[in-house]
Amino acid sequence: MKDKVNEIRISYKERLPSPFWKKINSSKDAADLLFEHWDKQTIQVHESFKVVLLNNNNKVKGIYQLSKGGITSTIIDLRILFAVVLKSLSVAIILTHNHPSGTLKASRADKEITYKIKRAAELLDIRLLDHILIVPNGDYYSFADNGIL
Repeated sequence: MKDKVNEIRISYKERLPSPFWKKINSSKDAADLLFEHWDKQTIQVHESFKVVLLNNNNKVKGIYQLSKGGITSTIIDLRILFAVVLKSLSVAIILTHNHPSGTLKASRADKEITYKIKRAAELLDIRLLDHILIVPNGDYYSFADNGIL
């Protein structure tokens, strides 16, 4: 009897043709798009971490919610993050998470995970364009605009 192994399939399906993808030209473009797609009923209840997946022209391929956590934190698994990025054949990403408290300040933990993701992205030739913090009223904080990246 031959050994059996599981079959692994990797797929990505475009439902919206690329000419209709939104182009990100600034942190405000990204923050506006993210806030528009955030669940307003939970944005001030718990933290969520998402990644915006981009093509080489900074057009949005999609937004993927990586985790949903508690009031003050959420867990980020880099292996899952990069599995999604690679599966979608994205060449650039924008990280984002919300601060339910309304605080527009990056914590030490926020900076550390961003740096860790940036190092991993560089190894894979993926550009980390920004990490955006969103608060319940729609205001945002951009790591890129504030020189943290």
